[in-house]
Parts: sequence; structure tokens; C-alpha cells
Amino acid sequence: MRIVEVGPRDGLQNESVPIPTQLKLDFINSLAKAGIREIEATSFVSPKWVPQLADAAELWPMLPPAPMFSALVPNVRGMQRAVEVGVKRFAIFTAASDAFTQKNINMTIAESLDAFRDLLALRPAGSWVRGYVSTAFECPYAGKVDPARVIDVANALVELGCDEISFGDTIGVAGPSEVRQLAKRVAIDLNPTEVFWHFHDTNGTALANVFAAFEATPSAGFDASAAGLGGCPYAPGAAGNLATEDLVYALEREGVATGIDLAQLSVASASILNALGRAPSSKAQLAALAAAR
Repeated sequence: MRIVEVGPRDGLQNESVPIPTQLKLDFINSLAKAGIREIEATSFVSPKWVPQLADAAELWPMLPPAPMFSALVPNVRGMQRAVEVGVKRFAIFTAASDAFTQKNINMTIAESLDAFRDLLALRPAGSWVRGYVSTAFECPYAGKVDPARVIDVANALVELGCDEISFGDTIGVAGPSEVRQLAKRVAIDLNPTEVFWHFHDTNGTALANVFAAFEATPSAGFDASAAGLGGCPYAPGAAGNLATEDLVYALEREGVATGIDLAQLSVASASILNALGRAPSSKAQLAALAAAR
């Protein structure tokens, strides 16, 4: 099972407590030691808007040769900065809701796709691109999203040259039946490409949604964040990303190999949690830590 660890980027981007670059690097190295093979390490976004990731250009050359690292690039300037430091695996993002893209990047979906053409023209030879489709189930401004709209956006990203698509339950409200419905459409209607699911655990349904997606798209992978780092900005105080520890435990218990050492993973986020003044909250992480005592 492919798992993309998004904690260093999506997990930290909204945190107000500054995390030193060396501490981020130690976190990433600990994740790699646990067997994580794909990590979204940072974002080349404007430091003005996301000060937590202002050190992207400093961090990137410090990363070890493996595992595979990717970086989010929101615009042409971000792509230029990323290419300058040698990034070869990129992520771009849009949404299935015009209301969401207007609020977040001041563009319609169509305008964001047009902007990606200029951005992707700068990609180096042999590079790889992931496309995120946010609000794949519901938008905090416009309500439920039509699955047909989600598929249209995903196919547009594939046509632009994306190598894989990650569908996001951005506000963490979807239930298994909704996930199953979209996943079946993805399996039939999406142009051939790699598929990922990015669930948030705002309402405690993330793991149930994982297995609903797995039933319909068994070759798909999943995004997750160590210790469940990353809140939901549209539901203050609520849980955010699905915890990687919970995902790994559930998959392994069901006989799906991940190649990740849960015991090592459970301690990988310790220094970050300490810096944030936060205790572990992932159930599988808490159980693994207790078992190690």
C-alpha cells in the first residue's frame, strides 16, 4: 500500500508556533527511519501567507537522498523557486468547488487550471506531478459537491499532465456511503492514472472512509499525517488529518502490508509535538507508546 506522509507540509502549515528548520529535518529523518517511502516535505508558497514554511528553499537541499520527497507549488513563482533548488516531484492544488477556490486562491476552478498550464510548462524533464482535488465531497461555503464535478476536475488535471490525483475530504464530513459513491465513479470515469485519497478526521469517520475507498479502488493509496498533525481551519478545535499511525495499524491488521514500522513511527513526531506543546492523540500511537514502556 502506498502511503504519502503529509505531516511536514499539510500537518505544519497552519501551526502558529514556529518550528525550526533542523527540527523539521529531524522529523522527516525519523519518518524515513520508520519506513515511510513518500513524504510531502514542504511548500514553496509565499512566506507572507504561510510563514511556517518560509524555509522551504533552505530545507530542501538538506533532505536525505531517500525516501521520495515532493513539494507543493501554488503558482509560477513557487515552481521557479522549487526548480532552483532541485525539486523533481511537485504537487498542485485546485478544488471541485468554485466557491472554495475563489475564497482560497481568488480564482475560479477554470482559472486555476489555466494557471497550471504556465506553471507546468516550467517542470524539468523527468519530473512528476500530483494534482489535489480539494472539497471532493463538500465545500464549507457551497455545501455538497456533485461527484460528476469532481471527476471533471480530476480529468482536467490528468489532461494537464498530472501523474496522480489525490481526492480530499477537506473538511472531514464525508461518510462511507458518499466515499463509496465517488470511488466507484473514479474507478469507471477517471482517465487512467494513479489515485490517492486524503481524508480528514474532523468527525471521526476517516478510517471508515479509508476502507470504503479501498473497496472500490483497491489499487489506490492514501495520504496521512503523523500524529494526526494539522487541524481543520473550517472547524476550529476539531481533528484534522487522518493520523498515519491509525492508518498503518488498521491496514496491517487487515492484512494490507505498508512496510512501515508502527513502533518507530509512533515516536517520530515526539519532538514536533513537544515543540507545539501538544500530547499525542492518535489512538494507535498512544497504544504503541504504551506498549513500548
